[in-house]
Amino acid sequence: MTSLAPLLEAAPVIQMHAASALAALVLGPVAIHRRRRDRLHKTVGYVWIVAMAAAAISSFWIHSMPVIGPFGPIHALSALALVSLVRGLAAAIRRDIATHRAVLRGLYYYGVGVPMIFTLLPGRVMSRVLFGPDSAAGLWAVAVLGLMAVAWHLLGRRRALRRNA
Repeated sequence: MTSLAPLLEAAPVIQMHAASALAALVLGPVAIHRRRRDRLHKTVGYVWIVAMAAAAISSFWIHSMPVIGPFGPIHALSALALVSLVRGLAAAIRRDIATHRAVLRGLYYYGVGVPMIFTLLPGRVMSRVLFGPDSAAGLWAVAVLGLMAVAWHLLGRRRALRRNA
């Protein structure tokens, strides 16, 4: 049974992180699939960049899976996300649209998609919100979404190789 209680009882940094990540998850497709260079694409794109930056920066104060000191692998992904945001925005400013598109699409799929899968692990706040406190459904969701992500990645690589051949 779903309940927002675990999120509402979480630390403010986790609430901010969840809100900004959810905004990035929802706004990403609007920016990606919108006609390029129109006002809505730019507006949604800037809001998406702020949401992604807030999600990445706030993650540095969340230490639920420490590996080296208080930091874990997700923090490396957060640092990469911040670098990608700068690269993608700089490419747009230079009018290098191919790089802009590639960097920010990759950031959406890997910088939002991969962490989203890990938030569903049992015991994590969003897993408790979606599946309840003692459910193994989060583990099944991680397995299914992980396999889907690998298949999607491999199919994309296969299409890219055919296009370049």
